[in-house]
Amino acid sequence: MKSAADQHRRSFWLKQLHQWHWISAAVSLIGMLMFAVTGFTLNHASQIEAKPVVVDRKSTLPPDLLALLAKGPETGKRPLPAPFEPFLAKAVGAEVAGQVGEWSADEVYIALARPGGDAWVSIDRATGAVEHEKTTRGAISLLNDLHKGRNAGKAWGWFIDIFAGACVVFTITGLILLQFHARSRPLTWPLVGLGLVIPVILVILFVHL
Repeated sequence: MKSAADQHRRSFWLKQLHQWHWISAAVSLIGMLMFAVTGFTLNHASQIEAKPVVVDRKSTLPPDLLALLAKGPETGKRPLPAPFEPFLAKAVGAEVAGQVGEWSADEVYIALARPGGDAWVSIDRATGAVEHEKTTRGAISLLNDLHKGRNAGKAWGWFIDIFAGACVVFTITGLILLQFHARSRPLTWPLVGLGLVIPVILVILFVHL
């Protein structure tokens, strides 16, 4: 027989574990659903056809910006001067704020990597000709890139870290709760063991390392 102190201690920890388990579940379940679905789409990426949509826009720099461009370096990497940002956004729909351009004697090239597609801007330093190309590969490609954190920025990177932490809390509290209830559920640990044994066997037998 367990003493009253043992019962009280067990009740306390069960309450704490359930509290953290449901909070971490509430925080992570929607993200977990998204990552589970995109795990499937990534695994079958070659079978899911994507139809890229390419938009190409062109313009020409006004004389004042062309003169400002001429003052820039002939080699190296640096952002465009601030006056270029509103012009490029209006003229060709390119958002270049904070983006680093590759400068050469002939042109300035800015890669505008983004999830679910690609984009770039090229500016001819002699003529001021501007070209902006934007490629979109659809919603599934967007979600796949968000799954990988590809070109999604720091804010999304922080979200993935926080989401991963919530999943760790959810998983650990779940395992401890299983320990509390395993005595009345004999299949608990055999099923948990299968979750480890099956992927290990698959790796040993079918994955070339």
